[in-house]
Amino acid sequence: MEASGFMHFGKRRGYGAYPIFALALLLAPAGLLAQNTADQQTTQTTGAQAQTAPQGTQERAEVLRQAQERVKARRKLRLQQVIQDTYTHQYEVYGGGGYLRFTPGSSLQHLNEAAWNAGFTDYIKGKIGITADFRGYYGTAFTYINEFQVFNPSISQYTFLAGPQVRLVERLHWGISANALVGAGHGNFSTNTGGLPGTLIGLYPDGTAFNLSIGVPIDYNLGPTFAIRISPNYLMTNYGSSIQNNLGWNAGVVWRFGRQSH
Repeated sequence: MEASGFMHFGKRRGYGAYPIFALALLLAPAGLLAQNTADQQTTQTTGAQAQTAPQGTQERAEVLRQAQERVKARRKLRLQQVIQDTYTHQYEVYGGGGYLRFTPGSSLQHLNEAAWNAGFTDYIKGKIGITADFRGYYGTAFTYINEFQVFNPSISQYTFLAGPQVRLVERLHWGISANALVGAGHGNFSTNTGGLPGTLIGLYPDGTAFNLSIGVPIDYNLGPTFAIRISPNYLMTNYGSSIQNNLGWNAGVVWRFGRQSH
């Protein structure tokens, strides 16, 4: 009797476990689905974060590039403004010293002459101007042994020239121009010979002659209004009815002022 009751009780317990087992079987796929969904969401979140990081870096790089371009554009605009301020002046005044390699007589050797130089340029239209130029040259001629016992006389000459000048290069620090000037030169070759005519010792006669100068002024700008200038030049003179081809240079400072009318 007891054994029969025990078996009946065991069966009842077994029957009660069936619903629990069935419920477990139903809940297991749902748990797996939830786990897969969570894993998928985690993967998507990680991928989104990984994708967002490069996009953020690219955006920062683009912002930096645009900022650099704006800085470069502003700098370029400032430089252009300085260049415009420098080369739109109406007038230039210049002055300084110089050097010329000159022949004082057709049969005499070349000599070195020291010079002063001053001038004025009016830019009448854009880069084209008219220049008036004045120079003085001083040196000592080397004459050969002569019966008059006059050796190494001092000579001088002065030029009065005018002509066109054109700006060729306009940069922030450098400017290059070119000019062609014509006019007259006056030579004093007998002022230091004790009254002896210079022609007797091989010098050219005193007088006024045609002069032509071709120069290339090169400016180093200290600012929009001031510059240091060196100007290599060729000077042709016509003393004693002959042509003298002379090379030299002038150097000094330039002051710009006024504004061109537009």
